[in-house]
Amino acid sequence: MKTLVWRSLQRRFRKLAVGVLLLACAQPVQAATSLLFIGNSFTFGWGSPVQFYRAATVKDLNGQGIGGVPALFKVFTVEAGQDWEVALETQPGVGMDWHYANRRELLASRSWDHVTMMGYSLLDRAKPGDPALLVQSAQQMAALLHGVNPHVDIQLEATFPRADQLYIATGHWFGKSVETMAHDVRAGYDLAAATHPAIHGVVPVGEAWARAMRSGVADANPYDGLDAGKLNLWTFDHYHASAFGYYLKALMMFGQFAGLDPRLLGPGECAAYELGFAPAQASALQQVAFEELARKARVKPAAVLPPADAPQRRCPTG
Repeated sequence: MKTLVWRSLQRRFRKLAVGVLLLACAQPVQAATSLLFIGNSFTFGWGSPVQFYRAATVKDLNGQGIGGVPALFKVFTVEAGQDWEVALETQPGVGMDWHYANRRELLASRSWDHVTMMGYSLLDRAKPGDPALLVQSAQQMAALLHGVNPHVDIQLEATFPRADQLYIATGHWFGKSVETMAHDVRAGYDLAAATHPAIHGVVPVGEAWARAMRSGVADANPYDGLDAGKLNLWTFDHYHASAFGYYLKALMMFGQFAGLDPRLLGPGECAAYELGFAPAQASALQQVAFEELARKARVKPAAVLPPADAPQRRCPTG
């Protein structure tokens, strides 16, 4: 009798276990939040080790093995305990008009939750300082992406200033300040952002660079030597960014999209460690990003921050 009862209980347990398993399988799997970067060499990190940094963690839609700023963003989100699917579509030396003309079928092949995109660093390569092409192409790209996902969140990136345009006589902003170029570029992006309701804002990358220089974290003129204790946000061509510059840009993206205080990453932040930054350098750039993001209430200060002596660490392998 005991054996028959035990066998009956076993059968019931197996049926219950199978039912629970089927119910679990029927539950929808929570998909990662997707973010697509559309840009150029300023996005993929030309002139620095950032270009091919942790390329396996992001999806390069062009299959070129790029990690770039998107990979830095991905690392930050993993450290913050968030689940993001990060992709990029980049081409050197172009603006959004090129992507619309040459990659729109690829870009519209799936739905994206968030998109960040930028134009050429001078607003218009043929007409430096003229925002007309940027405005037109931003509207076209936004309409394309919104047509695939009516809820897409698009944030434009106001690009960082170029030293070669400020300190070389042939530069469009020659004789003007870093802040002037940053503000001029930002004004163009503000016009572009107003063209479509799917464009929800502008990431002030150029203004973060200007803040870094104004606060003494970074050197403003690489042509006259590097001031002691300051970072050079530009690489050797004084046009593209250094690893420090791309890191600051990625912090701005992290704060804008993840909505978190970049200082939460702390002095021991793993990408900074792998790129060879000192803890104080990582903290200084995180502070700059926080101050610029907090200026327009894009992020709130974290209640608790990592200690200044937090140990540096390698990034997760997964």
